[in-house]
Amino acid sequence: MDQHSPNSAIGILDSGVGGLTVVKEVFRQLPKENVLYFGDTLRCPYGPRTPQEVRRFTLEIVHFLSRFPLKALVIACNTATAAALETVRKNFSIPVLGVIEPGARAAIKISQHGRIGVIGTQGTIRSTAYEQALKRIDSELFVFSHACPTLVPLVESGSGCTDGARQIVKKALTPLKQHRLDSLILGCTHYPLIADMIRRELGGETALINSAEETARELSTVLHHKGMLAEGGFLQGSHHFFTSGPPAPFRLIAEQWLGCSIEVEQIMTESMVKNTVG
Repeated sequence: MDQHSPNSAIGILDSGVGGLTVVKEVFRQLPKENVLYFGDTLRCPYGPRTPQEVRRFTLEIVHFLSRFPLKALVIACNTATAAALETVRKNFSIPVLGVIEPGARAAIKISQHGRIGVIGTQGTIRSTAYEQALKRIDSELFVFSHACPTLVPLVESGSGCTDGARQIVKKALTPLKQHRLDSLILGCTHYPLIADMIRRELGGETALINSAEETARELSTVLHHKGMLAEGGFLQGSHHFFTSGPPAPFRLIAEQWLGCSIEVEQIMTESMVKNTVG
């Protein structure tokens, strides 16, 4: 994967629909850019899988996206960032960004009392990647990390803000309430899609950190520094969406979240079928 022209695309990948939160921020902050997105909904969630599996899946998707001229790649999945970011960076020459470091920096900026919570998949929490990133900046922080394995399936189901969904969120977040957290990192890009339910459950005293916004900002800085921001007039970018699972439910959630019509192409290799959960 070699560096291409400023009008080459930005590749963004995720275990499912969660990385669309990063896509939305890229659309907002970098409206001239072309985006190629891959959501591995067939093998979602990544959280219960081993780091080795997640690394292999991530490299498969990167290999697919590298067929297109890319100028940057965003691993918009916390579990994949923890498992595969450094491996991908070593193998490709273009800028490769994850979502953990930007999220950690944003939390420290916002935190008033140094009491930061992190919620994520089992894989992300087990990796301690957020805690390490936070403590590298400020070793005195109080960090409480908690796995919420029920939330990704909730988001992928597209069920919306129902009574049942609210009960799932309530149960998942109950352990956080005793720790007087002033900020909470949504350590999975799926979680901003249910941020309203999370905010309602925790109350207004806990600031929610969406790493997607900070990741898009960092991407903008990197591209500007390298002279690789898209050229031309004020036309919006051209975007392509791929998923390993059924396109229809992916399209429904994507269009609701992004606020525009999209086309989705299903890409399903033999390896993807073989490695589905269940």
